[in-house]
Amino acid sequence: MSARRVLPVLLLASLVSSGVAAAAEQRFVVLLAGHVAGSATLRDEGGRRYSLSYEYNDRGRGPKLQSELELDSSGLPRKLRVTGNDYLKAKVDESFERTGGKATWKSQGEQGSAAQADAAYYVTFNSMPQEVEFLARAALARPAGLPLLPAGEARAVRGEKRTVEGKGGRQEVQRIELLGLDFAPSPLWVDRNDRLFAITGGGWFGLVRAGFEGALPALEQADQRAAAARSADLAHRLEHRPAALAISGARLFDSESGRVLDGTTVLVRGDRIAAVGQDGTVEIPVDAERVEAHGRMLLPGFWDMHTHLGEQDGLLHLANGVTTVRDLANDMDVVQDLKRRWESGAAVGPHVLLAGIIDGPGPYAGPTKVLVSTEAEARQWVDRYADSGYVQIKIYSSVDPKLVPAIVEEAHRRGLRVSGHVPAFMTAEQCVRLGFDEIQHANFLLLNFFAKEVPDTRTPARFHAIGERAAGLDLQSAPVQAFLDLLKVKGTVSDPTLVAFEGMFLGAPGQVDPSFASIADRLPPQVRRGLLGGGLQPPAGMEERYHEGFRAMVRLVGELHRRGITIVAGTDSLAGFAYQRELELYAQAGIPPVDILRLATLGAARVMHHNRDSGSIAPGKTADLVLVDGDPTKSISDARRADLVVKGGTLFRPAEIFDAIGVRP
Repeated sequence: MSARRVLPVLLLASLVSSGVAAAAEQRFVVLLAGHVAGSATLRDEGGRRYSLSYEYNDRGRGPKLQSELELDSSGLPRKLRVTGNDYLKAKVDESFERTGGKATWKSQGEQGSAAQADAAYYVTFNSMPQEVEFLARAALARPAGLPLLPAGEARAVRGEKRTVEGKGGRQEVQRIELLGLDFAPSPLWVDRNDRLFAITGGGWFGLVRAGFEGALPALEQADQRAAAARSADLAHRLEHRPAALAISGARLFDSESGRVLDGTTVLVRGDRIAAVGQDGTVEIPVDAERVEAHGRMLLPGFWDMHTHLGEQDGLLHLANGVTTVRDLANDMDVVQDLKRRWESGAAVGPHVLLAGIIDGPGPYAGPTKVLVSTEAEARQWVDRYADSGYVQIKIYSSVDPKLVPAIVEEAHRRGLRVSGHVPAFMTAEQCVRLGFDEIQHANFLLLNFFAKEVPDTRTPARFHAIGERAAGLDLQSAPVQAFLDLLKVKGTVSDPTLVAFEGMFLGAPGQVDPSFASIADRLPPQVRRGLLGGGLQPPAGMEERYHEGFRAMVRLVGELHRRGITIVAGTDSLAGFAYQRELELYAQAGIPPVDILRLATLGAARVMHHNRDSGSIAPGKTADLVLVDGDPTKSISDARRADLVVKGGTLFRPAEIFDAIGVRP
């Protein structure tokens, strides 16, 4: 079928009256990891007025929103009101109005106005996915670019068409990419009348017209193919593959000893470090690309030990010096494809180690398809992960405690590490005694001492309990010290992910998430807006106590380090930028910068049994390097200032990566 002419939005009313457009109300199903988790509606009320609803349940979290929207004759929002609650259950009351060319808006995160705003499209702060239908149509009608409020510009590009089937019959759909909202294009699928049909989300999220749930996997695959093609183009532009690479005049950080070696040359040949020595002592081949460090510091590549990877994350990780990551729960097909393309150079991304999630069914099950109810199912999934090249099992919150011993036993039998959340109605101490090699998230360590008050940790109670109770916990008390002794004796590793909690406990509506305050102005405008929503909503009068709850987690991490308990740096947050903040929070906990750098490099490699091949700069090891303009052994924040990154011998310039994804260098 030939490509259709873009229909001006002002013709929509006539299309509705002629019967060409779809029914007055469109109903959608929301899926998380393939499971139905909620619903959405979009109703045409006539006169360019629409009502929308949207809600889903994600382990007791999730938005519940209603919206009334009015468009002008050119398809731009004239009036808007959104009410309900956001993902963390904070109250939502957002409004927008444009009269006489002046636009005004107000939400829990923003308040502002703009004159001469007749040609601009207001993007809702508390957005619902259905709204992209109107944004896409407005952008398609303005191919030169659609100005956005409060800031930014969007463009829309039409893509492939296909026919899908469902209970509603056969439907012709087309892919559209929206540019200007994120680090990468945002895809959606529309019907032949440009009404929203589906949105996919990397295996985690999906929204599709009711009755067509079976069509979503094919649309997801089409989106992944398009994203892979874009990634391949970026890789061609951003990857530099010299025959050999010589970095001279560097201050080398030796992660084995913690010392800094001035005036050092490192020679890379292929994907390996060929030689390390004092300047002038290393023979540099004539075909080598030379980099003069001029006294900048050369470090081993960083390891982010808690990620959930998506297509664009590889760029963000490498631009921030992270050359190895551990994925701690993902769609198997999606993450294995990412790993394959990143390792082959078909896309830009770090080395990947895989951990497979196992959860149990129930109302608070995690966003995964791996839900087990019996010992046989649990063992089968452990074996499937092991056979697929995974190196670790992550036990999640809804696993039946009776199944935990079998999972641990089978994983260890197959040579896999075991980590996870603390399953509901268990304690961290019980998990450690049963053989957990590692526990994710600092809050689960603190919840060990509130088990009677908060036995069920599947819900957001696992966060609120920290805000309500952790400030009063004496880390020097006998119960806490005995538990820390147990962690030390058992060799249990902590993956604190402090950065995942900082904004949750310290964030306030209208203020930039404190984890990203130092880099927010560098981000694309619509990405930056997402940092203004605030975090948990403490009970009235308990705001400072919640702040102290987070500080208790920070103090706990400092105590773990002083007791010699192994810590790995993971984020469970925005790729790359969150990692640098995690390291800064360790410094706030009192960990010396040299120790932070060691745990972030060689320490992580040792935990994952990769220290013979990675984690330090030595001949024969994989060439994973970060050249930093500063001295992070004195100020850990200097680790943010990566000028050059080498992953497996391939050279990347962070400034080029940032430019490609709309981030100011």
